Amino acid sequence: MKYVILIGDGMADEPIDELGGSTVLQKAKTPNMDHIAAHGKAGLAQTIPEGMHPGSDVANMSIVGYDPKKYYSGRAPLEAASMGIGLDADDVAFRCNLITIENGKIVDYSSGHISSDEARELIQAVDAELSKNEVSFYPGISYRHLMVTKNNIGAETICTPPHDVIGEKKYDHMPKGKDSKLLCELIDASMPILENHPVNIKRITTGKRPGNSIWLWGQGGAPAFPLFKDLYGKTGAIISAVDLVKGIGKYAGFDIIDVPGATGYLDTNYKGKAEYALRALKDHDFVVVHVEAPDEAGHVGDIEAKIQAIEDFDEQVVGTILRGSSTMTEDLTILVMPDHPTPVHLRTHTSDPIPFAIYSTNEKDPDNATAFNEVDVRAGSYGTVYAADLVKIMLQKHI
Repeated sequence: MKYVILIGDGMADEPIDELGGSTVLQKAKTPNMDHIAAHGKAGLAQTIPEGMHPGSDVANMSIVGYDPKKYYSGRAPLEAASMGIGLDADDVAFRCNLITIENGKIVDYSSGHISSDEARELIQAVDAELSKNEVSFYPGISYRHLMVTKNNIGAETICTPPHDVIGEKKYDHMPKGKDSKLLCELIDASMPILENHPVNIKRITTGKRPGNSIWLWGQGGAPAFPLFKDLYGKTGAIISAVDLVKGIGKYAGFDIIDVPGATGYLDTNYKGKAEYALRALKDHDFVVVHVEAPDEAGHVGDIEAKIQAIEDFDEQVVGTILRGSSTMTEDLTILVMPDHPTPVHLRTHTSDPIPFAIYSTNEKDPDNATAFNEVDVRAGSYGTVYAADLVKIMLQKHI
């Protein structure tokens, strides 16, 4: 038996008046996910433990079989692992977004989804001016970058994700508490460096949003993960364009598979991710495929873009896997799910339970779910489960 987990980041949503009270999952055409729900078993999964922030880091860690209550230490350390940045025992990694501030308000958490090449120049300029013995900056992908501090600086500071406060005043959400003075000074000092940089001047003249400030959040020290193979006795690989998801894979001991054209945005190479997953299943027991696009559409509040991202995920990822399973020499178990809701009207994550469905190509006992969405999976046989148990549930189906 082989296993694949297909994650449509942020697919789950809430009923929307513009859609006649339906959710985007109910409105989208998803014949392949519906097939999995109707011919397998379905339910709801709690991916965010009570009291924890509903981030993709916590949620995806749960889905891959690592209980965040036990293993979570912060978002940025996972991204550091993916970027090959080693953390010493007293190092603290921060997510360092390039954001857009206008008239003192945070208007874009992604600087208009700035390109990685442009962003690299900006972060290198910040590093040249602001790095010191205890602070260093590292360029990542698009708007997602890292800052690392020494001597546990900022480990206990209260920081706010920028996508949670779009349209709100910058100074209402600056870092607070221990070491916050330094972090606030770094954010403020980044603005004159970035505002006058040629990259941003060019972006403004071409009608694009500039990356005119850094924003620090999601910090933590290096976590201690047991290997997935030691926990579950299976080998694994992970496919994602997002550093934090790759970082989870790194700590789990998965092989990280990079797919050409995988962007972490609406233009990602959906089909390529599925095709690479089918190849990886030849020499791995478990393959995880993560697609960020629905979440990005949710964050910008675009209903039509989110529906399109979900339909693309269904046809090009889930459909490609289902069609490919017919030519496999071994049976395949497929788990499909979002990691958390990203309601388009809220433009941020929530911690509500999300729909999931598990289907095996040798399935003989489907339950009563008929479609894949927040409502129909409630007819499934699993009820509500803790997401960190889903890997065990997949494996127990075949014991």
